[in-house]
Amino acid sequence: MNKLKGLFYGWRMIAVSCAIRLLGGGLHSYGFTILFLPVTQELGLTRAATSLVFSLARAEGAIQGPLSGYCIDRFGPRPVMAIATLLAGVGYMLFAGVNSYAALVVVYMGVISLSYQAGFMDATMAVANNWFIRKRALAMSITSGSIALGGMLFTPLLAFAVHTWGWRAACFGAGVAFLVVGLPLALTVRRSPESMGLLPDGEALPEPGAARAPVADPREFPLRAALRTHQFWLIALATSMRVVCSSAVLVHFVPILVWRGMTEQRAAVFLAFVALLGMPTHLLIGWLGDRVDKPRLMATCTAIASLSLVLIFRGDTDWHLYPALALFSLFEGLFPVTWATVSDFFGRRNFAKIRGSMSFLYMWGSVIGPVAAGLVYDQTKSYDALLWGLIMLCALTALCYALLTPPKPAGPAITQS
Repeated sequence: MNKLKGLFYGWRMIAVSCAIRLLGGGLHSYGFTILFLPVTQELGLTRAATSLVFSLARAEGAIQGPLSGYCIDRFGPRPVMAIATLLAGVGYMLFAGVNSYAALVVVYMGVISLSYQAGFMDATMAVANNWFIRKRALAMSITSGSIALGGMLFTPLLAFAVHTWGWRAACFGAGVAFLVVGLPLALTVRRSPESMGLLPDGEALPEPGAARAPVADPREFPLRAALRTHQFWLIALATSMRVVCSSAVLVHFVPILVWRGMTEQRAAVFLAFVALLGMPTHLLIGWLGDRVDKPRLMATCTAIASLSLVLIFRGDTDWHLYPALALFSLFEGLFPVTWATVSDFFGRRNFAKIRGSMSFLYMWGSVIGPVAAGLVYDQTKSYDALLWGLIMLCALTALCYALLTPPKPAGPAITQS
C-alpha cells in the first residue's frame, strides 16, 4: 500500500484542505455574523440591507457554480484554491477601509466572495472526492467539519479583535492570515492519487512500479445525463431548503440571541459552541454515511435538527441553547454526506461539474434565508414569525431525502485514469 510515513498521501491532502477551510470557516463563514452588527451600526444600515450583501455574495457563488465545476474538473483544484485565498486576503484588507454601502457591496462581492465558494468549498470537496472512494463520506466529513472547527478556533479571536480594536482592524488581520497561511497551503495541493501513481483510498497497485492504475467506478454520469435524472433535482431541492434554514439562523445568530436579551460577546461564545460541535457531528455523520443508507440518514437528521429551531427561538434560559445547538449542528453535518451521495449516484469523473450545477440551485437558499430573516425583523422587530416557516421547510426537506433512490447507470462503467 502506498503510504507516506505509514499514512496514505490522500490524508495529507485532506489535512491541507482542512487547514484552508479552517481559515475560511473561522474568518469568513462564521466570521460574518460577528461583523454583522458592528458593520450595520457604523454604516447606518438596516439588517435587511446588510443581509442582502451576504446573500448576494452567496448568489454570486451560485452563478459561478457550473463554471467553477468545469475549471476544477479541467485544471484541478489547486489553481482555483490559490486564486480564492489570494482574493480573500486582498479583499479583507480592502474591507477594513469601506465607508459606504456601495463600497461594502463592491469589496465584499467583487473581491472577497468572487471565488470563495469555488476555492474554499467546491475545490476542497473535490480533493476528497478525487482521493477517496470507499472512505469518501468520512473524508468529505472531515473536510466539511473543518469549517466548524475554524469557527471554534478563530471566531472567538475575531470577536475579541472586534471588541478590542474594532472591526476594521480585525478585518485587516484576517486578510493577512489568508495571504500568509492560506495561499502557501493552496499551492501544495495535488490533483489526484492517479497523478502520483497511487490509487484512491491507498489501495495497493496491481504490480510494483506501476505508474498509474485504472479505477473503474460503478457508475459515471456526464453532466447532461445527470441533469435528466429526478435524483439530481431532488437532491438540489432538498439541499436548497436546508440551506434556507441554516443560513437564516447562522447569519442572524448573534442578532437573534441579542434579541433574546444576550450581549453580543456572550452570543459570540455560543456561536463558538456551535462551531465546537461541528467537527464531532461531521465525523459521526460521515462515519455513519459510509455504513448506512445515506438518503435515510439525511432525512432522519433533518427531522431531528428541526427541533433545535424551537429551542433557539423560544427557549427561556441559556441552558436550552446547549441541546438546541447540538441538534442545529446536524444541518451543517449533512453537507458531506450529501456530496458523498452525489458521487455515489453519479460517479467521480464529473463530480465538480455536477456539484457546481447543483450549487447554482441550492446556493439561492442562502440568499433567501438571511434576507427573509432580516425583513421579518425589520418589519416586526422580532424573529418569532420566522420560526414556523423554517420548521415547515425542514419537514419538506426530510421528505425529499426520504424519496431518494440511486439512478439507473447512464451506461457501462467508465474507466477512471
